[in-house]
Amino acid sequence: MRSRLAARSTRLVLAAAAVTALAATTACGPEDPAENGAAAPTAASSSAAEDGKGEAPAGDSATGGSTSASGSKSGGGSGDQGESGTGDKSGYGQSCGTNDLDFTVTWEAQPISHYRITAKAKSGITCYLDVNTPSVSFGSGADGVASPVGQGGEDPIKLSGSSVAYAGINVKTTEGEGGKQFEHVIIATTEEDPDPAQVELPDAPTVDKPIVTNWSTERDETIPRVI
Repeated sequence: MRSRLAARSTRLVLAAAAVTALAATTACGPEDPAENGAAAPTAASSSAAEDGKGEAPAGDSATGGSTSASGSKSGGGSGDQGESGTGDKSGYGQSCGTNDLDFTVTWEAQPISHYRITAKAKSGITCYLDVNTPSVSFGSGADGVASPVGQGGEDPIKLSGSSVAYAGINVKTTEGEGGKQFEHVIIATTEEDPDPAQVELPDAPTVDKPIVTNWSTERDETIPRVI
């Protein structure tokens, strides 16, 4: 089991390092974590290639800000797929690649503080999340890789049109003040995906031994808890 987790961490570290190197050559500003996190999350909207931030609209105290990101291209899924003259994909039965999806990350205060990933297929795409757990990491170090906790889960999940899938992240499962602050999370549909998405977080949380749930179509099943 230890060798499997080590292999998973190594693959995610390599993918995260590639994203970090790319961001360093294209970003308009530094990617370093903020020195001090906000007392309460603020909202920011971004694509995988943007770093703008804005204030969260007033709303329910149980839901913080949200951010979204998508890849610069589509077609990351495997399996049979069709393509129309307009570029829309109509391949039914294909696996969802990271670039086939748009991701939104929101901060949720209830019933426990956590972050929720929402994944939705891009326009014209129908695909299946046939790998039950997303690959999630913070930064390029092995200690930033989120461990799966096995909560929730439906396999496979069909994404098309307005249908969505959820996964939950608990960024800090330790007591005390340890950890590092991060402004982005790296998400991929599989450990081997060569083009993971870098999504801006609503705030800059302190991360220490993060965990992530399985994908599910039920939000209540993706509240990450230490087991």
